[in-house]
Amino acid sequence: QVQLVESGGGLVQPGGSLRLSCVASGYTFSDYEMGWFRQAPGKEREFIAHFSWSGGMTEYGDSVEGRFTISRNNAENTLYLQINALKPVDTAVYYCAAAVNRLITSSVGMARMYSYWGQGTQVTVSS
Repeated sequence: QVQLVESGGGLVQPGGSLRLSCVASGYTFSDYEMGWFRQAPGKEREFIAHFSWSGGMTEYGDSVEGRFTISRNNAENTLYLQINALKPVDTAVYYCAAAVNRLITSSVGMARMYSYWGQGTQVTVSS
């Protein structure tokens, strides 16, 4: 049974940083494409970042602005998302997701391409 469990969210002041983690279990982590998405209240789920199964490629969403860094540790079955210079607009529930199939570049940002999702971790940016 595939499980993805996110952690690391919380309340942070503007300009602060967070590192989100996603621990995977129930499958061979290194075989799957991994991604981060977020969803703010009243908005659609938004693509943040993708890390290929081979570890050789990363892609970021247009809204990321260079403040987000995705990484993965296959030995620990963990996906990370480092977020710097947080802004109130970053307030959302952040989800990690796993894709069983190999993804081409044009599809890495499509939520429907990911088969498994975590429960999400809330990030709130406020002073």
